[in-house]
Amino acid sequence: MKVVLTGGGTGGHFYPLVAVAQALHDEAHRNHYIEPEIHYISDKNPDAGILFDNKMIFHKVGTGKMRIYFSPLNIIDWIRTFLGTIKGFFVLFKIYPDVVFSKGGYAAFPTLFAARILGIPIIIHDSDSIPGRVNRWSGKFAKKVALTYPEASRFFKEEKVAWTGNPIRQQILQAGGDGAHEFLGLKDYIPTILVLGGSQGAEVINEAVLEILPELLEKFQVVHQTGESNIDKTNALLDVVLSNKSLKTYYQPRPYLNDLETKMAAGVADIVITRAGSTLLEIAQWGIPAIVVPITKSHGDHQRQNAFNYAHNTGSVVIEENNLTSSVLMEEIERLFDNKKEREIIKKRSQEFARPQAAHMIADEIMKIIATHDK
Repeated sequence: MKVVLTGGGTGGHFYPLVAVAQALHDEAHRNHYIEPEIHYISDKNPDAGILFDNKMIFHKVGTGKMRIYFSPLNIIDWIRTFLGTIKGFFVLFKIYPDVVFSKGGYAAFPTLFAARILGIPIIIHDSDSIPGRVNRWSGKFAKKVALTYPEASRFFKEEKVAWTGNPIRQQILQAGGDGAHEFLGLKDYIPTILVLGGSQGAEVINEAVLEILPELLEKFQVVHQTGESNIDKTNALLDVVLSNKSLKTYYQPRPYLNDLETKMAAGVADIVITRAGSTLLEIAQWGIPAIVVPITKSHGDHQRQNAFNYAHNTGSVVIEENNLTSSVLMEEIERLFDNKKEREIIKKRSQEFARPQAAHMIADEIMKIIATHDK
């Protein structure tokens, strides 16, 4: 039993693929199937340790970026895409899996193109309200299309679509744990704000948080994932922003949160401030009321669409970048925290939207296709 997973090398694609790999191993063990041989094909390896831990075999297949605007780099990237497609064909032919599961992104194109030629069944998943171009293209010949947002179903044939939610890794599926406050060095009697800007951080969110930090720390403690490229700047500004040095003990800027830190921080957070990427679906699973600040210029405007669809489904708050001022952010934090009933409603609606069995639903569909596919 061979399965190929493919998608862009960013966390938004990679981690859901890992979650599906974990679910495939679980399903095989539970049903006494042969252990699946799982291959991961992409243009880069985000984390060799995670691949090893989850028995995923990495194959590097480079490709070019698929721009929709004029750039001299397009010529180079067309060549890279052509060469990557040829390599992708030979890599996939050598593996010859029973099924290909794709998260999309331009890095998935060579594998999907090869699978189409070789007649290998394809399942795709899209985490956004507006699917990417590769997913919209591959959705035309995929066996099944799994979606995070039901609003994205209009881009695909109805009979192919299933609203599964977003696959989440086992390590962070459940928030919190015993001793979370102690683990993070937080006070258990002070409410906590968690700031997540994605793996690269979000400078506009960082700046807004720093502007209100003195006022914020009078009422809350803050765990702030700044992004590795922003941590030095954040620490440098901290001494300027906080004249009351004693408040520094209530503020924890961190370049990156590992799985355990994320799990613990989610367990103690009363409110989270975040972008509108795939992290939103983890927040939904944790049931934390969110203030969502979508990226203004994202492909297909998908972040804004994600944010407003998420707010529609969960009741969370959206602040667009153009409206993100320190006063607006502080006002929304205080309003949300002071309204316990609203937060309880958001928690309930978020967890209803989360669909924690997403990875297992997809793994089950992969198993069904393997069982019926006659190569």
